[in-house]
Amino acid sequence: MEASIEPQYNTISSLTKTLHELISQTLQMDRPNKPSAISPSGTGPQPSVHSEQGRVIASLPTGDSVEVLLYGATVVSWKANGRENLWVSEAAKLDGSKPVRGGVPIVFPCFGPPPKDHATSALPQHGFARNTTWEYLGKSSSESGKLASGGDDSVKLDFGLSSSQLSEDAKKAWGYDFALVYSVTLARDGLQTMLNVQNKGDKAFEFQMLLHTYFRIDNISKVAINGLGSTTYIDKVLNATEHQQSSPSLQITGEVDRVYKSIKLDTTSITQDGKSRLDVTRDGLSDSVVWNPWIEKAKSMGDFEPKDGYKNMVCVEVGAVDGWTKLEAGETFEGGMIVKSHA
Repeated sequence: MEASIEPQYNTISSLTKTLHELISQTLQMDRPNKPSAISPSGTGPQPSVHSEQGRVIASLPTGDSVEVLLYGATVVSWKANGRENLWVSEAAKLDGSKPVRGGVPIVFPCFGPPPKDHATSALPQHGFARNTTWEYLGKSSSESGKLASGGDDSVKLDFGLSSSQLSEDAKKAWGYDFALVYSVTLARDGLQTMLNVQNKGDKAFEFQMLLHTYFRIDNISKVAINGLGSTTYIDKVLNATEHQQSSPSLQITGEVDRVYKSIKLDTTSITQDGKSRLDVTRDGLSDSVVWNPWIEKAKSMGDFEPKDGYKNMVCVEVGAVDGWTKLEAGETFEGGMIVKSHA
């Protein structure tokens, strides 16, 4: 590891200590409109956690599991009630050679192609978080802290990324001192993912963040997305023009690439055949992106397989992407999601 988060920290152990301190600060934050955290409800066998070949895998005695690549801290599998909830392309690269097509890639510090004449303008599309190797900081109790007494309902995995871990090119392109902690909490029927951003330098910076979640569904023609009614969105398929969704339910019948801004309801729900499939609750975030490439766009992407895979996935992505979030020196930002699975 090269330079560190702060000049006086010049060892891996010091970096880890700093990130753990950030985790502690994160758990003490009082977030507005905070949904109920995933937490255990009883006692019993402990969850199991192990790491292998650049990934961390956690499972509950119930059989529910989550798998996270250190490359990008990308969640590539989440199984609940014996069912896989995330879609990953059959052609996705899982060897660290390029960002993963599928799962939950982390977009930071810019969403999409960065604008010209901005501090992020020299960065690649979606920034560097999804194609940088993160550090596994270990497992811990859930946000409620109740796991200390034992239980089989929840386990939290923490991953860290700081400016010192970036490639030289990324450091030159975005030369700010920062620390990220990404917390992935696996619970019975639920998954919570939270990104904490801290400005460790002496000057402010602006950023965008998004959890680019690919959900697995059985048939896109039978899916509806609820909770976006009366919301203004930017339609990237229609030259980034603004529209307002009049229907409370969105059904996908072609390519969709929309940025929904300042959504009034905290939860966006995915139904299948009229039945609840997944509930996505934003925590500290007000925007969501809905994306499905449909036929032609899927054909044009080399790492999208099978080509008719668009029938079995839909992206509902929580984030802060309408404009920029400014973080002053020493300030901290946190946002993420809680997803509930319905069998």
